[in-house]
Amino acid sequence: MDVFERACRIASSYREQVGIRPVGARASREELLEALGGPLPEKGEDPALALELFARAVDPGLVASAGPRYFGFVTGSGLPQAVAADWLVSAWNQNASFQIASPAAAAVEEVAIAWLVELLGLPAGVSCGFVTGGQTANFTCLLAARNEVLSRAGWDVEARGLCGAPRVRIVAGEEVHVSMLAAVRMLRPSGSARRRRSPLLRRTRRARSSCARKPAT
Repeated sequence: MDVFERACRIASSYREQVGIRPVGARASREELLEALGGPLPEKGEDPALALELFARAVDPGLVASAGPRYFGFVTGSGLPQAVAADWLVSAWNQNASFQIASPAAAAVEEVAIAWLVELLGLPAGVSCGFVTGGQTANFTCLLAARNEVLSRAGWDVEARGLCGAPRVRIVAGEEVHVSMLAAVRMLRPSGSARRRRSPLLRRTRRARSSCARKPAT
């Protein structure tokens, strides 16, 4: 069987069963390492067989986050049409960094951006771009916000850099996500910014939770 056909069969079987399979992992870290590990093989396996063995080894450690009974972290549902499109993207293997490397990828990105701008009601001509995930998104947004704050304070970051720039205060709630704190650390040169955690958001959240628990009258 062709390796692509076998991958399709394994993936399709998983998605058909994801609604009834156990939500949590059924194997420990040690068990998964034992199933996947061992000495580095001196010779490679048949690609289709290697794929089958890999899928069989990781299956007990899979979390059914694409299923209807998962209520853990905020995880994308992986809709079938999105998964299928992702398969095509991987098969095409385009270099989407600039237009000359893949005009198709550049066109897809432009159309997607235009639709998002329209959907979100953003001003025409706004600058947009796609990032790799939440960490980079937080970093990019904080970078833009920091530069705008400094610009309003009369400091041109592009021309003058950050050495000697006015101090920037960043206020976050007590439950701020760790990726946001990592982004702040990457952006902040020594002495140029101060971070303060505010208990206000925590108190507001507790008040909402208390109201939600009150019985209806």
